[in-house]
Amino acid sequence: MPNYTANIRDMQFVLHELLKISGQDVPGYADLERAFTEAVLDAAGKVASEVLAPLNAVGDHEGCKLENGAVRVPAGFDKAFAAMKEGGWTALDCNPDYGGQGMPYVINCAVGEMFVSANMAFNMYQGLTHGAVSAIEAHGTEAQKATYLPKMVACDWTGTMNLTEPHCGTDLGLLRTKAEPQADGSYKITGTKIFISAGDHDLAENIIHLVLAKVPGGGEGTKGISLFIVPKVLVNADGSLGARNAVSVGKVEHKMGIHGSATCVMNYDGATGYLLGDLHKGMRAMFTMMNEARLGVGLQGYAVAEAAYQAALAYAKDRLQGRAVTGVANPAGPADPLIVHPDIRRALMDQKSFLEGARAFTFWGATLIDRAHGLKDAEAEGLISLMTPVIKGFLTDKGFEACVQAQQVWGGHGYIEEQGMSQFVRDARITMIYEGANGVQALDLVGRKLAAEGGKPLMGFFEMVKAECKAHDGDDRMKPFTDPLKAASKQMQAAGMFFLQNAAKNPDAALSGSYDFMHLMGHVCLGLMWTRMAAAAHAALEGGASDRAFYEAKITTGRYYMARHLPACGLHLARIESGSETVMGLSVDQF
Repeated sequence: MPNYTANIRDMQFVLHELLKISGQDVPGYADLERAFTEAVLDAAGKVASEVLAPLNAVGDHEGCKLENGAVRVPAGFDKAFAAMKEGGWTALDCNPDYGGQGMPYVINCAVGEMFVSANMAFNMYQGLTHGAVSAIEAHGTEAQKATYLPKMVACDWTGTMNLTEPHCGTDLGLLRTKAEPQADGSYKITGTKIFISAGDHDLAENIIHLVLAKVPGGGEGTKGISLFIVPKVLVNADGSLGARNAVSVGKVEHKMGIHGSATCVMNYDGATGYLLGDLHKGMRAMFTMMNEARLGVGLQGYAVAEAAYQAALAYAKDRLQGRAVTGVANPAGPADPLIVHPDIRRALMDQKSFLEGARAFTFWGATLIDRAHGLKDAEAEGLISLMTPVIKGFLTDKGFEACVQAQQVWGGHGYIEEQGMSQFVRDARITMIYEGANGVQALDLVGRKLAAEGGKPLMGFFEMVKAECKAHDGDDRMKPFTDPLKAASKQMQAAGMFFLQNAAKNPDAALSGSYDFMHLMGHVCLGLMWTRMAAAAHAALEGGASDRAFYEAKITTGRYYMARHLPACGLHLARIESGSETVMGLSVDQF
């Protein structure tokens, strides 16, 4: 099966040479010196490669089982979960008031990338808990926080988010789960939720479900939705566990991938729940989890691809097939390794250039979250809100493509289950679907985020790109980066102008191009990241860096992305400007 080794060198480059985190004024960043982050990442990398990665195939083969109303996780997951808890890895950036370590979110992202690359399905148990902790901390009463957060931060109790129902996914205004108020201030929750990740398992003594439901009199649509804390096991006044709540597992889904993650149908039969946040304001409270989850899913998209790329690279160096067209590269062997062939190089460079750009983009997004939360920085809040659908949608689309490319490098062997490449493809596929399918992300981007705050975040992003290009005027070494970035930025602005001109009179024309715009913007974002990384690499070489090969490879990889991928922006613009006539041209019965 494929091995995984965390790319700590590149993470350190992004954190310290690109983002310069220890020099930022964000609370907690001054402590993030290179030696400190290297120690954290080294330790996490060992957990990823030695504890989690060996269980990846186990989870895929065994899956989760529903036995006598309880879900059993794959063999070895319990010991690995205990090790994660003992090492404090489940609470890196959680509030110290509740037992967390209080590190910035960007460090949690870096560590999270390793854990997802090693075993995406396993990581979902603590990942969903992290989101539930954030929601309760943001919207809960002091009593609720004191009751639930210490146990959840320690992952003695885990958490979930319950949105989807059999008849409604994206359109939550259609949900039917009811919450009947009780005399003691609690509610009786009745309804069925589906696709609930980590909905039940035997890794924790309690599971705290956050459930969207409608209270009578709340009105139609999403305005009437409230959010409730519904424990699997009720909690007594002294914090001890009491009676089992009226919540049960109806089914464990048999999925295409992430078999080690228990995806459950949850039945609530008059279960006791407690209002979280304001009545009829459940969507606002739930989106505390959703926004964090969407950045986390974008991370999943490229993190699984990182593991797949490592396996493809190792295979390309080892597998002997054919001879190099420019001459024999392996005279001692019967054939040359795959990696000498230009098309294999293309596939590997597609993956490498995407992965390193995606890592930089996601870590940068995490610093915006830290800045928004730690400094109450409205500009950072607006910018990360704009970037979230791009991080989620673009990185998962391209991450899945990268996994398919990695499998393709293996040829027929990649299609054989025991080689492990199929699992990367199957696991990555869900990232394009859950936490808001990518088509919905594109609609959110074009329909809401571009015009948010009168377009201020979007204009700020354009100015950021312009300033980055201007900073390198006259530097011929940077022209392979700034010239394509300028062109792509102009194409993105032209697409935005098309939307502005058509949105009111022909909204279909704008929304028909939303998916292309998400990808166009994604390329511009990665182009910006590559321009900044190239500048940092050149600075390191000028400063006499000892590991010149790393920085030279960084520049060459970036030039590949700018030359081979930024031109896609022109294709996306052409599609956008074609409008909706061909998209919407057929009547329904002509399909």
